[in-house]
Amino acid sequence: MITLVKIILGITLSFWSVQNPKRDLVQNYVPSEPMYMILKDSTQQRAFGILADKCNVCHAQRNRGRVFTEDNMNSWTNDIYQQVFIEKRMPKGKKTKLTSQEYQDLLTWVSYTKTQNNGI
Repeated sequence: MITLVKIILGITLSFWSVQNPKRDLVQNYVPSEPMYMILKDSTQQRAFGILADKCNVCHAQRNRGRVFTEDNMNSWTNDIYQQVFIEKRMPKGKKTKLTSQEYQDLLTWVSYTKTQNNGI
């Protein structure tokens, strides 16, 4: 008799939970903007600030074909990575140096951009 009551109770509860699912707030949370867009915007803005302040100063005078804008900066990601992090040729000169935070911000942007472009 107890077994029969347990079975009936189990079936009743399972039907009730299917019809009235309890929703967790985390499951229902939909951010107004996707998180990857927020990351992209803030990361890209910081990187553009660095490129504008530390790179475009010289590029505007000596290498006009590579003046960075918010529209073209992602297309230069591989070259920036190669010149700044691998060959350590940029930025040139003794006056213009990147701080460790600026290096980190650029590297974060490069990594994010490469990940998005490769679909990883």
